[in-house]
Amino acid sequence: MKNGLRKVLVANRGEIAVRVIRALRERGIVSVAVYSEADRDGLATQMADEAHCIGPAPSIKSYLRAPEIVDLAFRVGADAIHPGYGFLSENADFARRCEERGVTFIGPSSEAIAAMGSKIESRRLMRAAGVPIVPGGTEPLADAEAARAAAREIGYPVMLKASAGGGGKGMRLVREEEELGAAFRGASSEAGASFNDPSVYVERYVERPRHVEIQVLGDHSGRIVSLGERECSLQRRHQKVVEEAPSPVVDADLRRRMGDAAVCAAGAVNYVGAGTVEFLLDPSGEFYFLEMNTRIQVEHPVTELVTGVDIVAAQLDIAAGEPLPEALLGGIEPRGHAVEVRLYAEDPFRGFAPSPGRIELLRLPEGPGVRNDCGVYEGTEVTIHYDPMLAKLIVWGRDRAQALARLRRALAETRIEGIRTNLALFELLLEDEDFIAGNMDISMLDRKLENGDLQTSAPREDTLEADLPVVAAVLAHLGRTSSNGVAGTSIGATARSNWQLAARRESRRGTTWN
Repeated sequence: MKNGLRKVLVANRGEIAVRVIRALRERGIVSVAVYSEADRDGLATQMADEAHCIGPAPSIKSYLRAPEIVDLAFRVGADAIHPGYGFLSENADFARRCEERGVTFIGPSSEAIAAMGSKIESRRLMRAAGVPIVPGGTEPLADAEAARAAAREIGYPVMLKASAGGGGKGMRLVREEEELGAAFRGASSEAGASFNDPSVYVERYVERPRHVEIQVLGDHSGRIVSLGERECSLQRRHQKVVEEAPSPVVDADLRRRMGDAAVCAAGAVNYVGAGTVEFLLDPSGEFYFLEMNTRIQVEHPVTELVTGVDIVAAQLDIAAGEPLPEALLGGIEPRGHAVEVRLYAEDPFRGFAPSPGRIELLRLPEGPGVRNDCGVYEGTEVTIHYDPMLAKLIVWGRDRAQALARLRRALAETRIEGIRTNLALFELLLEDEDFIAGNMDISMLDRKLENGDLQTSAPREDTLEADLPVVAAVLAHLGRTSSNGVAGTSIGATARSNWQLAARRESRRGTTWN
């Protein structure tokens, strides 16, 4: 055992729970899994040293039960809780409960989570710390008139954003003043419904920016380091789809400046643990603070592959009170190039509708430069209760060209039968000239899908019979949640997932791949 932790409860599911359990086993630390009734046979449940059921399938009755999870950790003698990402990972009250019960929360303090959890408060902090923010307000807007006055001062187009937002909810793009009243009402209403906080603010809309984020680590002595950047611009409806490190457009000077800004941002809240500072990078090369994710990211493997730093192991070491290794303090330059794609149980040929069912065959790629972070196995029943991510496929190459070549090979080796997946999307992207050239912005993928720039010449069967299993599963789920509440997501912090909302939309109207 490398550090003082003896037993850790993993308050999550799927691939991130598996990832953490593996790191615990390498250090000889006892792992404790929690699972819902739907995850009784889950991979993480089977891999952990101990496993405890915490409730029915809906996450609001299981994975989001903060008091019960902390009580369980205390009862089983766990030294710490690792929250993974999503669910309770950025819940300041959950972190505070851990602190009060003497259970180490593997992450930053509850105060840091709360400060960065509010977009308005974090913008205030960043402005005070000298970190560049998108021009705009740092106060919630009282009403539409206040929004209109602020927008005139900033200049159109502007973006209305929920203070407690995430995942694209509570956001409205306003290009002309005539649109502002309705946009304000819509953003505020959606923010209240999604986050129980209707407050919104306004900032300048940055046209076609890239999404570039910096991975940071901080220890208890106040030392914070940057591990470099990740390119996360390929997004569908504000959800990341492909990530890579380093960014194709970030040179050594920009990397240093963005890294310094990220370290400054983390220092403003005395950050401890692994975190990510996200920036918008505009076409002119200017960058602006977007938000800080006070947890491990889904895309952390690409940074691990180009730096050689095990970020989950670093979380454990920092939580145990160990200082950052001296080798990290002088800075790290990326070695080679890594790309990650998220494998989802959804059908891109039918508007990304969910594809629940049993995985009848699972063959993941192997060979040089290929890594699989998987949360399922052959025979797993994929339900509609949680986010549809099955696994992450990550490749490394000496440069971006070799990484993309390995990704093509890895995708060709992958076989998943019994359910439909988004593999075809990545195959199409690897034929797209803009993606190959590294020409990306956060709306590029949505534009290409909407305009039909990504097409397939061999669509899958499009019959009512083929859709019946999906429709039946969606209707059954809607029937259950009508009385039990809406099930949650393993990536978003709210109980209602984009995946389930998409399922509702697709059950009302058929869509085809553009």
